[in-house]
Amino acid sequence: MSDLLDTHGVVDADSTLTIQRLLPGPIERVWAYLTEGALRRQWLAAGEMEMRVGAEFEFVWRNDDLSGGAGARPEGFPAEHRMRSRITALEAPRLLAIEWGSTGGVTFLLEPAGGHVLLTLTHRRVAERATLLNVSAGWHAHLDVLVAVAEERLPPPFWPGWLRLKQDYAARLGG
Repeated sequence: MSDLLDTHGVVDADSTLTIQRLLPGPIERVWAYLTEGALRRQWLAAGEMEMRVGAEFEFVWRNDDLSGGAGARPEGFPAEHRMRSRITALEAPRLLAIEWGSTGGVTFLLEPAGGHVLLTLTHRRVAERATLLNVSAGWHAHLDVLVAVAEERLPPPFWPGWLRLKQDYAARLGG
């Protein structure tokens, strides 16, 4: 299913990453993977969200738990990472935008595509190159896990994939 799209993200002149995935529908099912903590922790990070603009929440990452063979965690990455965030836009079940650290934020847009759902993720203004490489590889790897989970397949090992993708994005984005 997801082979229909180039799975790599595109970075524009404003240091904004856009990446897409095609997921099995219906749209409400994909929306649940974005907004419900128990489902979201299977592919990204745990954390309960109150579904209203302005609501604050905390993401809790445990990337080692995302697949059966997570692989060795790279040096400098903790077993658990937490980040406070806030919902900045919400149009269920189509649009969710959130604050993301010191960047311009992340938007998830869902569009029906036949029996599937096209997910477009936009991470705005990631200006620092090292952060851009981590973010690009991270979103790519996490979305690969989401596709596998949504298709009821075993997710790929997270850390080896992330390391490979970071090198891939470094080559794609140049010096």
